[in-house]
Amino acid sequence: MISTRSLNSTLDRMMSLNRAFDQAFSAATQGNARVWIPAIDVLEKKDAYVMHAELPGVDASQIDISFEQNVLTIRGTKSSSLDAGMDGELRVYAAERVSGSFERSIRLPEFVDGERISAEFNNGVLTVSVPKAQAAQPRRIEIRTDTVKTSNLSEGSSQN
Repeated sequence: MISTRSLNSTLDRMMSLNRAFDQAFSAATQGNARVWIPAIDVLEKKDAYVMHAELPGVDASQIDISFEQNVLTIRGTKSSSLDAGMDGELRVYAAERVSGSFERSIRLPEFVDGERISAEFNNGVLTVSVPKAQAAQPRRIEIRTDTVKTSNLSEGSSQN
């Protein structure tokens, strides 16, 4: 079952704020250059948080993933396909694709298992799975009743 959260949910607000900060700080540090900020989705499943990042044209060897103080960070570099080559001359008619370095950081809730984070990169999509800590896993709590005590008392009284 897929459920979506409203824009008022905490995770949606965190994502919007993270994206705004990424855009603001990247633009400030890079001047007027075009900035590439990969699109991401962060999902919460029963046992893990899963992040999907669109990284078309990025080589897997150019991606670095780190996790520190509950912040998952993805850094990397997308190489430019515009290369003058050996003769040093290149006429460009259109150049809309962005290249260069990128970085995205997402703060995750406190109860995650940082030791079991895994990542896969297929068809330009990076998928990072951050398992929830055992303490954060939903579990069923058994309710004890004193029917055992009552039945033991009635057995003992019938023997007298």
